[in-house]
Amino acid sequence: MAEGSLEQLVEQAREGNRAALEEVVRQVQDRIYGLALRMLYHPADAEDATQEILIKIVTRLDGFRGESAFTTWVWRVASNHLLTTRKRRAERAAVSFDYYAEQIEKGLAASEPHQPPEGEQALIVEEIRTSCLQGLLLCLDRPQRLAYVLTEVFGIGGDQAAWILDVSPEAFRQRLSRARRRLRDFLLKHCGLLDPANPCQCARVVPMAVETGWIDPDRPLFTRLSCRARQDPLDPERLADLDELARVAELFRSQPDYDPPEGLLGDIKRILNGGDPSRPLDA
Repeated sequence: MAEGSLEQLVEQAREGNRAALEEVVRQVQDRIYGLALRMLYHPADAEDATQEILIKIVTRLDGFRGESAFTTWVWRVASNHLLTTRKRRAERAAVSFDYYAEQIEKGLAASEPHQPPEGEQALIVEEIRTSCLQGLLLCLDRPQRLAYVLTEVFGIGGDQAAWILDVSPEAFRQRLSRARRRLRDFLLKHCGLLDPANPCQCARVVPMAVETGWIDPDRPLFTRLSCRARQDPLDPERLADLDELARVAELFRSQPDYDPPEGLLGDIKRILNGGDPSRPLDA
């Protein structure tokens, strides 16, 4: 394995060091997959997009001129791809905040409140929570979604995010403000995680979610994935001390960081090396 800082690895890769190139891919694939998953919802679509983005990075490495940090350039390549890629399965469903409100009403009408379930049902509750938050991001258009995720989930500053998205800082601030406002208005009105007085509690919609096929307990989309933080970091007392926008952002940041699929690097090597994943990666 090549060693050194990411910037050093990039320079080595540009000079033809194949081991360094593979290590660059390993070090950036997590953040790309995390962004793609939040943009596209479905893990399989996020995997495909991550593969496409990584291939662009590998084959266009000479396009990195050092005008920014390498990770910032990676964010820019990934964001541009996710802004322009074809619509994937979840986006084609055309969900909206109104649709989610209707589903919540149906779920609450069909089920009685009960204590948080244990065992297998606890995983269903986690699946519902993750699926709901991921789905709410789809209610934003792609530019708003990207602005929100880059800033509130990944902690990228406004000016840097504006450069990543190739817009003016003022245009970015307006885009981010709209995304924040739309998510805040919906979640503060409905979500029991932010306000216990709200009727929508994840456990209460389990019967409806299973009955309608929203959640398949035998084939969950998210809880089956490997992740780096499955412990719930939400602290109700700490949330109460935050303003409304910060509370909503904390809810999205509390989601696990899912690991990209094993074998992703091998798949990229297979594509770029004419079907031979055993050969070192070459830009």
